[in-house]
Amino acid sequence: MAKWTPKHEAPEPLEGPVVATITGGTIVWFVLFLVQLPFYGWFDDHGRTWWLWACLAGGGLGLFGVWYVRRREAAIKRAGSAGTAPESRPQPVDGNAHGS
Repeated sequence: MAKWTPKHEAPEPLEGPVVATITGGTIVWFVLFLVQLPFYGWFDDHGRTWWLWACLAGGGLGLFGVWYVRRREAAIKRAGSAGTAPESRPQPVDGNAHGS
């Protein structure tokens, strides 16, 4: 089997208001959960309670996402103010970049 090689370079990742986007999505998941909560009996009768729990899980994962992207942005700002971009940090002397 021949090795696949890309025909063009991958595009640069999109940057934008990441924290605001994740926060907005998290709010939407929680609102969907709260809107459906009064109809729990109907969802239970029709075997669709997973809709509520999916919304709650989306909100919970969104909270983790907000925490994660805020830490990411803070790390990027720290690296920028220190004058060292995260990609140009020196590698370990032994060449083991993963620490294992």
